[in-house]
Formats: sequence, C-alpha cells, structure tokens
Amino acid sequence: QVQLVESGGGLVQAGDSLRLSCAASGRPLSSYGMGWFRQAPGKDREFVVADSGSLGITYYADSVKGRFTISRDIAKNTVYLQMNSLKPEDTAVYYCAYRTTNSVTPRYSSGYRYWGQGTQVTVSS
Repeated sequence: QVQLVESGGGLVQAGDSLRLSCAASGRPLSSYGMGWFRQAPGKDREFVVADSGSLGITYYADSVKGRFTISRDIAKNTVYLQMNSLKPEDTAVYYCAYRTTNSVTPRYSSGYRYWGQGTQVTVSS
C-alpha cells in the first residue's frame, strides 16, 4: 500500500511560479514512474507530466512543456512539480500518482494505482 500526500498548492497570479510536493509512504517512489495529473472544474482529469523511474524519460503534456518540471528526492521519498509561468488555464486540482505498470503509457491514468488527495492551484489573471 502506498500513501501519497500533496502539498504546495495555493492562489497565485499569472506569471508566478509554484512548487508542488508529493510525499510517498509505504513504498519507495515507483520504479515505473511517478505522475502528475490535474482536473479543472467541469473537465475530465488530464495528464500533466510523468517521469519513467529508472528509464530517465520524462513525458509532458503539450500545454505545460517548457514551463513545468518533475523531479524526485529519493532520500525524502518525495516527487515535485515545479510550475513556472503559470497561466489562468492551469487552475485545477493537481494530483500525484504512483505508476504500477509499464504496460500502459505514462500519459494514461489507468497505469497508476495510487493517488493523492489533490491540492488546489488557482491562477488569477
């Protein structure tokens, strides 16, 4: 069993930066990868970014490429989402996810078994 706890969300202005944290407990960070997804009001949950664990490959949604970065701190068993140049359309609840299979592309939520509770990010214009 894995528990994921996100933190770092908040209200910021367009152009600002924010760093989200996701602390994992119960197991080390997934060797298959860790991902971030988001869900805006009235919309489906969408993929944001994911790493691939030991493969060293990072996957980005086109909407965040060049602005968002995922990273890990193995000693703290924590994964981060650095968000720069935030836009109002980035407003959403952000979820951290623990990938448990490599048979599904990291962009699909079905490949993640464990999810955090989410943290709200609101970007004002």
